[in-house]
Amino acid sequence: MEITADAARRFLVARHMLAPARSLDPGPDAVLDVFSRLGAIQFDPLGVAGRNHDLVLHARVADYDPAWCVELLYGRRALFEAYNKSLCLLPTSELPWFRWRVSKEWFEQGVLAENREVAERVLERIRVEGPLSTLDFERGPAVEWSWAPTNVVRAVLEAYAIMGVLGLARREGNRRYYDLAERLFPDELLMREESPHSQLRHRLLSRFRAHGLLGTRGSGEIWLGAGLGRPKAERPDLPTRSELRAELVEQGAIVPVEVEGLRGPRFVLSGELELFHAPPEPPPSVAFLAPLDSLVWDRHLLRSLFDFDYVWEVYVPERKRRWGYYVLPVLFRDRLVGRIEPRIDRADARVRVLGLWWEEGFEPRRADGFVEAMRTALRAYLRFAGASRIEWAPHLGKEKRLFLTRP
Repeated sequence: MEITADAARRFLVARHMLAPARSLDPGPDAVLDVFSRLGAIQFDPLGVAGRNHDLVLHARVADYDPAWCVELLYGRRALFEAYNKSLCLLPTSELPWFRWRVSKEWFEQGVLAENREVAERVLERIRVEGPLSTLDFERGPAVEWSWAPTNVVRAVLEAYAIMGVLGLARREGNRRYYDLAERLFPDELLMREESPHSQLRHRLLSRFRAHGLLGTRGSGEIWLGAGLGRPKAERPDLPTRSELRAELVEQGAIVPVEVEGLRGPRFVLSGELELFHAPPEPPPSVAFLAPLDSLVWDRHLLRSLFDFDYVWEVYVPERKRRWGYYVLPVLFRDRLVGRIEPRIDRADARVRVLGLWWEEGFEPRRADGFVEAMRTALRAYLRFAGASRIEWAPHLGKEKRLFLTRP
């Protein structure tokens, strides 16, 4: 089954709850509705324009308040943090698939065995004292860990969290406080054990669920922790992504489809086939997309389907950036029409717009409905930021006059 590129864009925007933007009624239940649709939302600690997960939710939920997500995470425990592609927030009902049994043996024979005394002391203190962070322990020696060396206490805490022995009790800023999983989550979830094969298959399904139209390729980060790219002789017990994907198709969880202009099959959740075949025409609304929104995970698809070359330049040296440090794609209807670089200055209750770039051929004044939709998006962003005014960079005088707005 094949659809046109235009229909594929409309499908993606609709299934991502962005047609129109901020269409869900305010409140924590709407946040859960977004998680019900996307499954996972990526977490990133940078907050210069709002944290990534908050920006994802702000784009979909009217008058979104970040306090709602905090309550769902650490009050109601309806959400939890786990690694899925990268660090993500997920519904707590998914906990059995993210207590990472694949890594359990590696950690138990690696960092936990090599630092047994530290590991035992960390676990015992948390058992006796309750939630603790790295600051509550003496800084130990550095050990090799993930992207770079870190102190041994942090490595031990993260290993126990990935295994599901510990969970996050709360965050204070970016400081994580860990507690025993049995004090945080329901017994029925902790007692349910999924095999490594089942966990990997579920994680692969979660990537198709979060994006909506992934293929078989893409950057390695998209598929991280969701099955092997190719068989490994030393791990015959672990399936490849091809094997897991075939299982998901056979089970009817995902369906292969063809999209005009895209090479190879794409995969749609079976429950979204009706929307795939008859996506609605999106109304004139504007959304500022989070830099790690799952809609923009597949950069090749963005180039082929949206004619949008997207690079998050936060880790690019300043002299080499084309746009800016923390830049958000601008979605209008079903097209990516530009980029905006906002900064939230909470102390001064203002939003500074440092940059605004339009895609070649896009003229804001001539796009039917765009100017008012952009003003609406800016007003919504001001409320999200808790700000009372926008301060435009000096070179954006024309944009300031065009989009002049009040909260």
